[in-house]
Amino acid sequence: MPHCVILYTPNIEAKTDMTALCRALADTMLAQFDESGKPVFPMGGTRVLAYPAAHFAVADGGIQGRAQGNDSGRIAGDPGDYAFVYLNIRMASGRSDATIKIAGNALLARTKAHFAPLLASSRIGITLQIDESPGQVFDGKLSSLHPLFQK
Repeated sequence: MPHCVILYTPNIEAKTDMTALCRALADTMLAQFDESGKPVFPMGGTRVLAYPAAHFAVADGGIQGRAQGNDSGRIAGDPGDYAFVYLNIRMASGRSDATIKIAGNALLARTKAHFAPLLASSRIGITLQIDESPGQVFDGKLSSLHPLFQK
C-alpha cells in the first residue's frame, strides 16, 4: 500500500526533473528496512506519483502578486518566484515509530538532495508527511504486480 503522492507548483517543472525525483524516492523507499530486516515498503506496492497543481497561491503571490499590489512582507531584492512541494507518504499501520522516523528522514534527505539547487537559488517550501492508516473501513486491492516480487 505505500504510496508517495507529490503535489507541487508547476513553476518548478522547468527547473527540476520530477520524474527523476519519483524514481529516487521509490528507490529510497525500497532501501528501507525495519529492526528485523524486513522491508518497510513492499516492492510491488511502492508507488510514487507527482501532480502539478492546476491552480495555486504561495505566500504573497511572488512576482505576480506584487504586480497586483500585494507587497506584504517582501524582502527587498527578492525576485519572488515562489514554489511549494508537498509529499505525502501513506502506509498501512504496523511499523514502529523508530522505523517510520528513519524512513521519513531518509526520504526527506533524498528530497533535500534533489531540490538542493532550487533551495540555493529560489524560494521553495517543501513538506514531507507520513500518514498511517490504522483502521480502514474498506481497503480493496487488485494487483498483478505483487506476484512478481514474492518469493
